[in-house]
Amino acid sequence: MAITKNRIIFSVLGLVVAVAALFGVYVSMALTWSYSTGERAGFLQKISDKGWICKTWEGELSLVSLPGAAPEKFLFTVRDAEVAKQVNAAVGKRVALTYQQHKGLPTTCFGETDYFVVGVKEMNQ
Repeated sequence: MAITKNRIIFSVLGLVVAVAALFGVYVSMALTWSYSTGERAGFLQKISDKGWICKTWEGELSLVSLPGAAPEKFLFTVRDAEVAKQVNAAVGKRVALTYQQHKGLPTTCFGETDYFVVGVKEMNQ
């Protein structure tokens, strides 16, 4: 029973399609279901559109718990262009960022951090 060349080609193509489909399902699930959600408040330090090929909005929030204490930085990613516009308008102000944490994303094309900001509101001083 000889294996034909066409049968080998179709088997390899089938395997490639199956692996690509599984990868797509995994990425879709990782982006849809969040590991955690929450809100962080602090002073919005910066936001920038970064990346060579995959451009993502990356930002930094300075969390200050007590006056005079060393600030902790909260690094985040914004995927939605409208939210990025709102965050960009609030740079330098005290804000509360609503975020979702998505663990296990395979590349940095989705963002450099696990934390994806989905909302922003300015805090009154």
